Amino acid sequence: MSARPTSTAELVARAYLLADRGRRTVLGITGPPGAGKSTLGSALVAALGPSLAVEVGMDGFHLSDAVLAAHGSRGRKGAIDTFDDAGYAALVDRLAAARPGDPPVYAPVFRREHEEPVAAGVEVPSDVPLVVTEGNYLLATSGAWPAARARMAEVWYVDVPDDVRVARLTERHRVFGKSADDARRWALGSDQANADLIATTRGDADLVVEWTG
Repeated sequence: MSARPTSTAELVARAYLLADRGRRTVLGITGPPGAGKSTLGSALVAALGPSLAVEVGMDGFHLSDAVLAAHGSRGRKGAIDTFDDAGYAALVDRLAAARPGDPPVYAPVFRREHEEPVAAGVEVPSDVPLVVTEGNYLLATSGAWPAARARMAEVWYVDVPDDVRVARLTERHRVFGKSADDARRWALGSDQANADLIATTRGDADLVVEWTG
């Protein structure tokens, strides 16, 4: 599946159609680290407004640093096995099943300033028709990831040139406390290994886009 440059207006229009289906709909946005998934998700939600859309990130299901350390996985934080995939799938199922009048669902968030997940950081009212969820592994075929995917109406894959993506990642790591050398080392090491895995899922997306912002 080839990517094409896609404007925010085009993507907002497509998201609006998903929000206008008359029932709760979940839209997934995936792609490698640094592709712009969370930025696109936030842009869609801002354009549609809080009565139509809310954003829920997969990153809220990062295992804590204490758990990762106990498993010997702290140095691979962000790898597919460092997330609670079953917990994420259960949340997506709850979100997809919600109907107007049901109690709100509370979703965790990931705080980059602390590098830790925080429980119940996002409230999802039952009358909001579209939930936009973004994360690296939405199209993965192992574990509970397929169960989460099955509850999503569409999954979009965000594709950007590697040099742009690596530059973004390096700057992100630097801003959140890593030295310039460590930031680039992480972007080209652990992040790149994850990106290579995620790239194998690209062909399973409903839409592949080069988001122009």
